Amino acid sequence: MTLNEHLERALAGADLGQAYEAAKVEEHLYKWWESAGYFKPTEANGKDPFVIAIPPPNVTGVLHTGHGLTNTIEDILTRWHRMLGQPTLWVPGTDHAGIATQNVVEKQLAKVGKTRHDLGREDFLDAVWEWKGRSHSTITSQIRRLGSSVDWQRERFTLDEGLSQAVVVAFKRLYDDGLIYRGTRLVNWCPRCLSAISDLEVVYRDEQEQGNLWHIRYKVASDLNDTEWRISEGDQSITIATTRPETLLADVAVAVHPDDERYADLVGKFVVLPALGRQIPIIADTYVEREFGTGALKITPGHDPNDYIVGQRHSLPILNMLNLDATINAEGGSYAGLDRFEARKRLVADLTETGNLVETKPHLMKIGRCERCDTIVEPLISTQWFVKTQPLAEPAMAAVREGRTKIVPERFNKIYFHWMENIQDWCISRQLWWGHRIPVWYGPDNQMFVELNAADAMAAATAHYGQVVDLRQDEDVLDTWFSSGLWPFSILGWPDVENPDFKQFYPNTLLETGYDILFFWVARMMMLGLYLTGKEPFEWVYLHGLVRDEHGRKMSKSLGNQVDPLDLIDQYGTDALRFTFATSSTPGQDFALQPTRLDSARSFANKIWNATRFVISKLGDLPRTAESKISAESLNAEAYTVADRWILSRFNRLAGDVERLMNSFNLGEAGRQIQTFFWDEFADWYIETAKIQIDTGDEQQQLRTRQTLYTLLEGTLRLLHPFMPFVSEAAWQKLHNSEQTTPTPAALIIAEYPLIDSAMLNEQAERDWELVQNIIRGVRNVRTETSVEAVKWIEALIAGGSASAMLNEQAAIISRLARIAPDKLIISESLSERPEKATSLVISPAEVVLPLAGMVDLAAERERLNKELERVEADVERRRSKLSNENFVAKAKPEVVQKEREALAAQELAATTLRERLASF
Repeated sequence: MTLNEHLERALAGADLGQAYEAAKVEEHLYKWWESAGYFKPTEANGKDPFVIAIPPPNVTGVLHTGHGLTNTIEDILTRWHRMLGQPTLWVPGTDHAGIATQNVVEKQLAKVGKTRHDLGREDFLDAVWEWKGRSHSTITSQIRRLGSSVDWQRERFTLDEGLSQAVVVAFKRLYDDGLIYRGTRLVNWCPRCLSAISDLEVVYRDEQEQGNLWHIRYKVASDLNDTEWRISEGDQSITIATTRPETLLADVAVAVHPDDERYADLVGKFVVLPALGRQIPIIADTYVEREFGTGALKITPGHDPNDYIVGQRHSLPILNMLNLDATINAEGGSYAGLDRFEARKRLVADLTETGNLVETKPHLMKIGRCERCDTIVEPLISTQWFVKTQPLAEPAMAAVREGRTKIVPERFNKIYFHWMENIQDWCISRQLWWGHRIPVWYGPDNQMFVELNAADAMAAATAHYGQVVDLRQDEDVLDTWFSSGLWPFSILGWPDVENPDFKQFYPNTLLETGYDILFFWVARMMMLGLYLTGKEPFEWVYLHGLVRDEHGRKMSKSLGNQVDPLDLIDQYGTDALRFTFATSSTPGQDFALQPTRLDSARSFANKIWNATRFVISKLGDLPRTAESKISAESLNAEAYTVADRWILSRFNRLAGDVERLMNSFNLGEAGRQIQTFFWDEFADWYIETAKIQIDTGDEQQQLRTRQTLYTLLEGTLRLLHPFMPFVSEAAWQKLHNSEQTTPTPAALIIAEYPLIDSAMLNEQAERDWELVQNIIRGVRNVRTETSVEAVKWIEALIAGGSASAMLNEQAAIISRLARIAPDKLIISESLSERPEKATSLVISPAEVVLPLAGMVDLAAERERLNKELERVEADVERRRSKLSNENFVAKAKPEVVQKEREALAAQELAATTLRERLASF
């Protein structure tokens, strides 16, 4: 399909004679934008480029509402900067998601009775690449449906050749500089995946899980040779509380708080470990919470991260009682070979029989599980590859502290610094096949060669041994977060620092992501970016909140409340979903996705469409070009009405507010202000006024009104475009694609974004029109309060004071919009006399008098008001009696009492108003 055919199909689906149908427009418009090259950055033009990289979604699955929010915010900013004329680059891409992707393919193999080991590494990787090819198109099509204007020609995948080269270069540089090492430390271990996993891949269910707190007695040793752990009468003992009794098989100490007087005499003594008979010391450490359990804590450095730290402080040994599949190893004595949970049952039964188990209490707790397979994760001592993070963290903290990288909202600086100041070395190896294989080769004597490729490793080994030897490459792959940490610069060609993209577009302008991965991803990019490139990877870090369900709950599989954004697009349209995301969110705050907001946003899209249809119907043969738009010069030179000057002033004031809000990343408020202007001021007030000016004005006034309509609609569509790209582009194309006009530029997506023209601000016109609005609103309110029929024309006298001349000029508008008979609307500087029965409204500097005789049946209205007054007075008495009841005031919740007082005040005011109205009869 040709470029023009995409646009023609989009416009064919956008029928101005019908309601706006997003499904008929969006796909074709997106294909047109993409085919026309509008998503690519323009040539350097002296303006700073705007550069952003999409947080790469995992290639494994489908996008969720969090992705929808991310893409919405990033596309709003990208489209805005593009329309500001900056060379704008938004790089798309996907993450290979090592453990998740491997898990998916392994499950598929399991369905046919095979494992990855049956295939072997190379064939298994071929199968994963084949699966990736199918899954990848699902992700990219979803990104397209969200309207994301990314440069698809620069799309990246973390296992691409270029990005893979960046990974090995980064690894070798860090290794050569002493910042990567192989060591034995405590890691998160998944017994199902048989791999270390990151903290982010350890997940917890929304609700705490039911567990137990076992209270177990440890006998105090009688001497250094005592191995009898069973407790006899007269034996001294200490009782610990634990949620994982099987781990006592690897206990190396019992800890108490140094200020806990209960155990002061036991510190320094030894206990005999139940079931094994091994002696371990009683130590004092402030980590122990005296109020938890018994105040005595078993210390198992090999299977608990906090115990590991305690063990380091006290130079305790580290024991491991688990095999990699979570069965008990030889350290477990008679329990060796049992699954960890079977060992737990057996051990508890044995301790019950011997009397060492004091009691078992139910205990709610959070249990860490592998994100991919839901297996309970074990902290495990393992030999892995690690990055020394402290030397990398210092420059990353300095960059934020000195303002070279700014975090929005600023309150997250504190969290960032806390994490970085307490950072631990980062485990970067994973026991997987899918991913970046660690670039380390081992010789016959296990001598390591860290090189960029096998050829370089062989050359180094030959030089080392003096002959060609067999080498084997490390079996492990790198943590996915290692390659993701290089994302801002690897996507631009690094380590080739002469790459044109790297030279023009690095550092990135902005990173936009959820606050929940500030440490897991953002911190890693900051550390690696500064170390490897010498520059902060981005100037700004914008953190959005989480999307919750309409009840404020976190969306999760267990609650069954997850929402597919594509389903919402099918129901409401992309623009409605995007606008809801944008205007519901503020930086760093969670928000609830409300169906009512989606309905309102869809209605707004239809309001835009209907307003466009009306404006086009009134433009006649007005050229839809820049020459027809009103400038400050033409506005001052010609006789535009108060309404014209007011709406143009309000538009320019809005443009200034939007620029300020967008620059401060307050996108939601910017979107809300544009909506308020379009709906309340342009559509509800100016369009209604324009109808009257065209109907009653002379030829020149009609022309000026058409110019104002065109200027305002065209400009507001530009303001709206980053938020609602599809309906705004379709409306803009309909506005310009006519026999008289070919749009310049060809698309709204590349049109210039409106900026404030201070010369068009007119405070006097805004004050004058506000007076007109308030008079019309006031009359409408009286009509509603007195139940005047909507079609009935009434009489009004207006004493305009200093504004009388201006109000006389607006008489036709006041008459039509307030439904005042033209021949019964009298506007003068002051009133010489007043009707006897009338309602008056003081709207400074004017006063509006509405004779009641011509509006209502006075007797019937008096009767209605009396009945209403009786009802209100009865309610006032009831509430006064309730509040005078001391028992109610003393026992009810303070907020209930306050609510009752507020209701009483409101009813007392209503009674006063009703008496005043009755007095006017």
